[in-house]
Amino acid sequence: MAFESQGRLEVANDSSSIGENSNKQRSESNLLDSDLRIGNGSAEIPSLKSCCQHKKGTLVPSGSKQLLLSDKIFSTTIIDLPQALISEILNCLDPKELGLVSCVSTSLHRLASEHHAWKQFYCERWGLPVVFGPTSSGFSEERSWKQLFVEREFRSRTFLGRYSIDTLYGHTEAVRVVFLLASAKLVFTSGYDSIVRMWDMEEGLSIAASKPLGCTIRALAADTKLLVAGGTDGFIHYWKSLDGLRNLFDLTGFQKEKTEFRLWGHEGPVTSLALDRKNIFSGSWDMTVRIWDRSSMKCVKTLRHSDWVWGIAPHETNIACTSGSDVYIWDISSETPLAIIRDAHEGTTYSLARSHTGDFLFTGGEDGGIKMFEIRRYGSKTSVVLISQWMPHTSPVYSLSFEFPWLVSASGDGKLALIDVRKLLKTNRRAISKRVSSSTVEPPQRMLHGFGSNLFSVDVGCDRIVCGGEEGIVRIWNFTQALEIERRARALKGMRLENRMRRRRMQMEMNAKSVRPDQCSIAAHKNPINGDRNRAWHSKRRASGKAKA
Repeated sequence: MAFESQGRLEVANDSSSIGENSNKQRSESNLLDSDLRIGNGSAEIPSLKSCCQHKKGTLVPSGSKQLLLSDKIFSTTIIDLPQALISEILNCLDPKELGLVSCVSTSLHRLASEHHAWKQFYCERWGLPVVFGPTSSGFSEERSWKQLFVEREFRSRTFLGRYSIDTLYGHTEAVRVVFLLASAKLVFTSGYDSIVRMWDMEEGLSIAASKPLGCTIRALAADTKLLVAGGTDGFIHYWKSLDGLRNLFDLTGFQKEKTEFRLWGHEGPVTSLALDRKNIFSGSWDMTVRIWDRSSMKCVKTLRHSDWVWGIAPHETNIACTSGSDVYIWDISSETPLAIIRDAHEGTTYSLARSHTGDFLFTGGEDGGIKMFEIRRYGSKTSVVLISQWMPHTSPVYSLSFEFPWLVSASGDGKLALIDVRKLLKTNRRAISKRVSSSTVEPPQRMLHGFGSNLFSVDVGCDRIVCGGEEGIVRIWNFTQALEIERRARALKGMRLENRMRRRRMQMEMNAKSVRPDQCSIAAHKNPINGDRNRAWHSKRRASGKAKA
């Protein structure tokens, strides 16, 4: 894609000066014919400058009238382009390049900071801003999308800093599943004791607990309207949220309104659950994935596999599933597989996670490895490409959770691995394919350990990592301390920079006010250029000798 500067300009001078200025005209025409090249995630914006400093020069655009220039400088930059064209150019840049453009000038700062691409950047990584609480909006119209993006990008770097651990006690047996509802700041857990517990994410206190559901709970999913739990008896137990209830769901059943229901349909244990706005997705050891309509609470579609289903990850019109050692990608409407990844891991593929855009899949297997795949679509065809793989664990990877740019894994070796996939997710929204590398990258950026037994489930969000395992204890790794430290460090750095600039301005003002002679000219006057430095030394020596005599 290229924008060519239309109106090729030719400088025609008097016949007497044509020969003398031919080289200058060629250089000017080269500058005026410079192209604006855009592609593969980067934009090259050369400044279009042409200067005609001829006393009687005439500027002649091809196919137009002559424009007389008398002792004037003709200059054209990207600012002189129409704003619609500038907006289209900025739309091809990534966040880093758009931020650099905003530092060029005041006008470009305004255009780049208010550009609509910041909203797209934010939503591609994290979706729409979360709503903190059942009634608040969570998004202030006074803050721009650029400010939201910069703050969220800054917060994503805190997982390499300090942390504190909150330990939650309440379960009497192993915890099989944890779920973090970031929009309501709630944590849901369950396991072998068949009780679903709700915790306050910030305080680490137990809010409510359900009655025993009669079997092991291996799957949980929730949003602000619905909480679902899957049991080994093949049922799906769900609670509807209540308007005006601070914690959304009445797990205890104290409210008069009935909000607790149960769905039957699976013939084996329910191992995975997921929600979207219209459907409930459930995977089971009966080798099926069932899709339930949220309005009627009836099963509308069934996707059959050849082995036990361990994990599911829906996205818009398709859903990814792990069955045995294979990974399936299904088209929901036609109920046909778009692509199949055979033998993704050695042994069973236990865990599955997906990026918010749905283009990238992360799998964890019995071999202790983690793999990253890219889903590429070419018209009606879909292909899956292996991007990278890691081997951070010595035991099976039972759970994966992803929040840009961090992939967190929980394993049977009692460790959590934190992998930053920022470099592998360098995407260009205008490019056909992603700029990724198929080679194995560096090891995980961080390992969290200290557990002596299996970790079965993990979730990430709101500067926290929640995990549960065989000990029956839920742990919350809180990284807000690192966030505060980074904020203070950035504030101090800004103050130091401001003080440095203030001192520099004061020094420049003092130098401008004081009229001081040129020290170089004084030195040159005392010591002429052609003079000998030794001459002055010898003259001083003769003078001192005469004085002694």
